[in-house]
Amino acid sequence: EVFEYLYHSMRDLRKEVFKALYLNSQNQIIETEDLFHGTVNSSAVSPREVVESTLKHNAVSLIFAHNHPSGVSEPSQADLRITERLKSALALVDIRVLDHVVVATEGSVSLAERNLL
Repeated sequence: EVFEYLYHSMRDLRKEVFKALYLNSQNQIIETEDLFHGTVNSSAVSPREVVESTLKHNAVSLIFAHNHPSGVSEPSQADLRITERLKSALALVDIRVLDHVVVATEGSVSLAERNLL
């Protein structure tokens, strides 16, 4: 259901949007939030702001998602690097990153399914 929601809500966006789905201890969605808006091919993501927002929502885990306006859902090296930075920052306050989904018109890619988390 999460992948369907992300795909249908993000596939046609013309600029990059980085989104968080905040989850409770039963992995139920507390809130979704567009955290960062970028250009047609990039978005600046601040780990500090992500940690602050996650704590504000009292989430115990989360799922990240962002779109690729190019239409290609293959994760870039920059996508992998920011995911690792966010995962490390959130681990310091005992918050788990369950997935990072890259959405494009051709489909979605889950980093968790590819064992890239």
